[in-house]
Amino acid sequence: MLDILQIIKAGETNTVEFKSWIKTPKFKEMIELLVKEAVGFANTKGGTILVGVEDDGEITGCSKFDTQNIIEAIYDKTIPKLFTDIEVIELEGKEILCITVDKSTEIISTSNGITYRRLGKNTKPYYPSEYSSNKIEGYKGDFSAKVIGNSSEDDIDFLEVENLKRKLQSREKDSTLYNLDDLSFLKDIELIKIIDNEVKLTVAGVLFVGTETAIAKYMPQAEILVLTYKEGKTEYHKRLDLKIPLVRAIDRIQQLFEDQNSIENVQVGLFKLEVQDYPINVFQEALLNAMTHRDYENTSSIIIKFYPTEIVIENPGSFPEGIDSKNIISHPSTPRNKLIAEIFQKLKYVQRSGQGVDIMFKDMLALGKSAPDYTLYNNAVKLILRSSLEDVEFLKFITKEEERIGEFTVQEICILKYVKEYKTISLPKAAEVAQINKQSVASVLSNLSQKKNILQREKRNSYMFTHRVYAEFDDQIEYIKDKDFDEIQAEVMIIDYLKKNGTITRADVEVLCGFSNTTSKRVLRKLRSENKIELVGKSTASKYVLFQEN
Repeated sequence: MLDILQIIKAGETNTVEFKSWIKTPKFKEMIELLVKEAVGFANTKGGTILVGVEDDGEITGCSKFDTQNIIEAIYDKTIPKLFTDIEVIELEGKEILCITVDKSTEIISTSNGITYRRLGKNTKPYYPSEYSSNKIEGYKGDFSAKVIGNSSEDDIDFLEVENLKRKLQSREKDSTLYNLDDLSFLKDIELIKIIDNEVKLTVAGVLFVGTETAIAKYMPQAEILVLTYKEGKTEYHKRLDLKIPLVRAIDRIQQLFEDQNSIENVQVGLFKLEVQDYPINVFQEALLNAMTHRDYENTSSIIIKFYPTEIVIENPGSFPEGIDSKNIISHPSTPRNKLIAEIFQKLKYVQRSGQGVDIMFKDMLALGKSAPDYTLYNNAVKLILRSSLEDVEFLKFITKEEERIGEFTVQEICILKYVKEYKTISLPKAAEVAQINKQSVASVLSNLSQKKNILQREKRNSYMFTHRVYAEFDDQIEYIKDKDFDEIQAEVMIIDYLKKNGTITRADVEVLCGFSNTTSKRVLRKLRSENKIELVGKSTASKYVLFQEN
């Protein structure tokens, strides 16, 4: 009893608060005051609330109270739920309530989402940027490189450090980083900082090598949910919650992906091409993009949904400024979390810096599948990858052409896919489809027509497939050209070419007119029959010249 009297005599402190019962007769108002003070103490050092004591220490007591109701009301109006203890004490013939609040290991708020802490004798609003357990010092504008002030060496999972070093050693033979001691290794790749001779983790450090306890404490929002659905079912039948270091999470998710990634065999010429539902590198790029570009200040989780015919990845945070669905292929990479991106590159999860979105578009379209489908929301991005093989003929065509002339760029693939579907493409539409400016797309179109003999220029500055390419599709797409007109036009082009250059070969005709081998032979044969050209030389040395009358 003496201790309580001494506490009251000492007055209010950062661990002691007085509350008048007689000045707040309404129970609801009293509970609101008690919840505020309890939250403030829980978020600081803990403390004691003495109800029935005035600010100046006068003991005025309480009446008609129910301690169980008070305990339950504080519990119900706090998140996470706050447990308190109440003791009824009689002083000077009056009853006061002594409410004890312990310091919480996590941030407590009211059920209305308001957070408080104790500051001297007063309870003040407590904002997320001030949380001691989440105190992050600014660093070059990159959130993932910021230092978590309350972290320490005890928060490091050194088994995970060894995991990173093993991966680096196996993937980067010339690197010497893995020979460093653990702390020097982490410091060199900026997962830790040494501040006043103490080890502090960066945000990326917690995400890559933090213990599960540290992740839950400092970055509880860094969660990945993986949901698996069965055919025809709207509810998932498997759920995996991952609050573990990023590389370990990648390995778990990759295993789930590979277990259900099927293969379809497609006959291309004399060999069979194995076509996966989703190319492994496409899914990996999508997963790494989610981890690299997500907003780690957003409390939502990355959600990956495996459906029978599609994969959906929902990622917190909108596209970085300047990027939208109309330039996502060509826009220079601007990772929201640069340090995380750099670590993935060091570990050879990505072969080059950049978003990897161009790889995803190119590989999906080249395999006859639909392009990655991005949907942008105010604070989230959704990506859908679809497994169905929509255009087998396009797959076969791209495969054969890449064997002939080498790999296509993503811009070329996008343009060719559009022409395959819509038969012709204008310069402005090509720029839009390839997501580059008109000057750049003109060069791409020129390359596809003059060097690769795939497209030919039409009137009104548009392009379409050459006759040779139409033949490649085995009449799966219709001609929209007047073939007779084309061949008459080709005859004029050949005569003009001979007047300027003197000779022409059949191969030259294929390139000049965009014709197949068969069509070129037919046009040349017709010109010879009309005594307009003649063949000189034999075998590989043969060529055509203008007909000369004797």
